[in-house]
Order: sequence, then C-alpha cells, then structure tokens
Amino acid sequence: QVQLVESGGGLVQAGGSLRLSCAASGRTSYSRNMGWFRQAPGKEREFVAAISASAGRTYYADSVKDRFTISRDNAKNTVSLQMSSMKPEDTAVYYCAATRGVVVTTLADGYGYWGQGTQVTVSS
Repeated sequence: QVQLVESGGGLVQAGGSLRLSCAASGRTSYSRNMGWFRQAPGKEREFVAAISASAGRTYYADSVKDRFTISRDNAKNTVSLQMSSMKPEDTAVYYCAATRGVVVTTLADGYGYWGQGTQVTVSS
C-alpha cells in the first residue's frame, strides 16, 4: 500500500502564492506517478496537475496552467505543488494521489491511493 500525507494548505489573498507538499511512503511509492486533485463544496473532484515517476513529464489543467507548478523529489519521497497568482476559484480541498499503474493520467479513476486532503482558501 501507499500512504500519502498532504500539508501546506491555508488562507491566501488573491494574487498570492502557496506551496503544498505531499509525503509518500509504502510499497513501491518511488515508482508511482503522482497527481494533485481538488474538490470544492458541492462540486466533483477536479484534476489539477500530474507528474511522472521519473519527473520527466508534467501535466496541468487548463485552469491552472502557467500559474501552478508540480515537482517531486524522489530522494525525499515527496511531491509539491507551487501555486502562484491564485484566484478565488482555486479555493478547494486539495488531494495528493498516486496512480495504480505506470501510466500518467488526469482521470481520478486512475489513482488508487489518496491523501486526506488539505484546505486552500483564496480571498477576493
């Protein structure tokens, strides 16, 4: 099994920045592709960003492209999401996730392991 723990959520003003971190542990966690998703109250879980196990490829939702950056440090077994130029619509609970297999995907169904989530709130 893979265990994931997010941290770094909080309050930020529109236009500000926030960095989220995810610590991974467990069976073959180093070889998993990783992603970030978010979910606002009353809405479906939404893809935000993903990164391959080797960190050679990254993917972003159009809504966050050029504002958010996903990265990973396999030596430390962590993945991060640097969020800049934040908007009120970025307000949500953010979840770190690891894929079931070797293929990077934007689909939540492709991720078999999830963290508990961390709240991000952006004020107008």
